[in-house]
Amino acid sequence: MKEREFWQLLEEVLGRTYGRSLARDQVLTALDDMTVVEALADGVEPRVVWNVLCDQLQIPDSRRWGKDHNAPPLPAK
Repeated sequence: MKEREFWQLLEEVLGRTYGRSLARDQVLTALDDMTVVEALADGVEPRVVWNVLCDQLQIPDSRRWGKDHNAPPLPAK
């Protein structure tokens, strides 16, 4: 997942205003208490940030990837 795709998905699933607000304000406990914006700026893979945010907000898999999206593959380790 590219960062551009992350922002598109965030807006589709959470709405533009709410999603952008969460990205600035929501502390992600699983990512050392960084916000979405901080985690992405720190180089955390966008797919990881997305999954952590969705897990924390309890967004089910059925909604997590939007209407016409498939889950992108996990990054290679």
